[in-house]
Amino acid sequence: MIPLRDDQPIFSTPFVNYFLIVLNVLVFLCELWVGMQSHRALNAVMVEFGVVPHHTLAVLTGHSYAPVATAILPLFTSMFLHASFLHVAGNMLFLWIFGDNIEDYLGHFTYLVFYLASGLAAGATHILLNQGSRVPSVGASGAIAGVMGAYFILYPRARVLIWFPPIFLFHVPAWLMLGYWFVGNFLSGTATAIAETSQTSGGIAFWAHVGGFVAGVVMINVFSERPHRYRYGTW
Repeated sequence: MIPLRDDQPIFSTPFVNYFLIVLNVLVFLCELWVGMQSHRALNAVMVEFGVVPHHTLAVLTGHSYAPVATAILPLFTSMFLHASFLHVAGNMLFLWIFGDNIEDYLGHFTYLVFYLASGLAAGATHILLNQGSRVPSVGASGAIAGVMGAYFILYPRARVLIWFPPIFLFHVPAWLMLGYWFVGNFLSGTATAIAETSQTSGGIAFWAHVGGFVAGVVMINVFSERPHRYRYGTW
């Protein structure tokens, strides 16, 4: 199922959401340029700036002499790296549909803090549940999952237009679409853990999605709605 748009109105211009989308796309274009110069150099970028659970835990527990920054910085930089065109396109589509409403609710700066905090929670979850993995994890999906979790709480009755390839288009309530997405990721993460493939192979970081979503659900109940939200906005 591919979401195309929602019907939840906003009352302000989502400048931060636009900025995040543009930044992610620009970083991906830089990745393409690096990859064209040297595939080895691109792999080095992913290892250096992606989240590698084994390395992060080794540094934080004192089992590695690498600088602490090499464990902390990737938790931020990994949010802006993507592995393929489909990866970045899919993430930006979800951010475009759901992010503007959360920015409208929280306000610009608070939304940025919320987004980054969701990404950190997603990265921490991935590290804790894949402690032996030496595979770098990249992507904005953990942070975006936090946005989706907030949307699930705030606008469960909003309608989302879904495209079910190859030809079906229909509306579903947001709680159903987002709930289905969360359950699917939780079950996939559980299956991956049982098979113990997450320790040795790449793929989708399902637990990062789960951690980000849960963080979004929790944090949106802590963050306050921005004042005077409806005063100056339009439908």
